[in-house]
Amino acid sequence: MRHRVAHRKLGRVTEHRISMLRNQATNLLRHEHLTTTVPKAKELRPFVERIITIAKRGIAGGEANGRMLNARRLVMHDLQNRDIVTKLFDTIAPRFAERAGGYTRLLRIGFRKGDSAEVAQVELIGSEFNPKAKTDEEGKAEEKPKAKGVGGRLRAAAERMRGKKEEPGGGKVSSKPSKGIRQKSTTPRKAGGS
Repeated sequence: MRHRVAHRKLGRVTEHRISMLRNQATNLLRHEHLTTTVPKAKELRPFVERIITIAKRGIAGGEANGRMLNARRLVMHDLQNRDIVTKLFDTIAPRFAERAGGYTRLLRIGFRKGDSAEVAQVELIGSEFNPKAKTDEEGKAEEKPKAKGVGGRLRAAAERMRGKKEEPGGGKVSSKPSKGIRQKSTTPRKAGGS
């Protein structure tokens, strides 16, 4: 029985599991979204939300009595990247100042091709990550971004995971080679002989 067992082991020893969670938390806070398997995503959520809560309490406590410094030190224990900690305290934690909890969203986007593991995308609420958004202002002026909610982003992510790509003309491109192109065989020759 697994009564009162709090966390998943994820098939790793403790040091490896904690290191993996720290790396995933750093990448999630850097890019504000992350694609991983569902069990890893479920373990990552409370880990990241605890870090964001520590940062929020440090900001609310202020610098006068040293709570901000103590919060930075507690967060640095897990994140060990000064740029990410600065981003957390300057932009991410103030964004969630009025929110009581639940800073992340988990979107299931399908199954991985290789091992059929269920894959999910973890994103910070309010970031609304769009991988096709252009970073320059010219692209924003030319195209109006479609307002699509969580469902639209979920469908788009599932299509990307399945390997369907769109041509500029609107048609779908298949991953199979055309009839005229012959693929090289990967079967090895017999050993020995001529």
